[in-house]
Amino acid sequence: MRHLTVILCLWGLTSDASAETGAALYARHCAACHGANLEGQPEWRSPKADGSYPAPPHDAEGHTWHHDDAMLTDYVARGGQAVLDEMGVLFRSAMPAFGETLTADEIAAILDFIKSTWPERIRQAREQRLAPAP
Repeated sequence: MRHLTVILCLWGLTSDASAETGAALYARHCAACHGANLEGQPEWRSPKADGSYPAPPHDAEGHTWHHDDAMLTDYVARGGQAVLDEMGVLFRSAMPAFGETLTADEIAAILDFIKSTWPERIRQAREQRLAPAP
């Protein structure tokens, strides 16, 4: 039982460290579009003249928490349009690809940071939403 406690404590430290690293990476690579406080751009639900949508918020008001980590990682790495096209979704995304700029670990750290800001009710709702069907 002591080993499990140590592992869980170390995991918590890793998650906190990852979120701290992610905060710095988010500020450098994401905040210009998604906002310093994860608030997104104004009118993010309305298309711009080119048909793309402004950057959505990553806080509890946005829809980031609706998606699993694999999809979010893919979206960041390959860019929104590539992912949406592959999925057959008729939606225009202006999200650039960061796969040549950020490593997989850096993308994971950014996601850890974003998730660390969500209130408990959003974390629980996400867990339920993403849980496999029985």
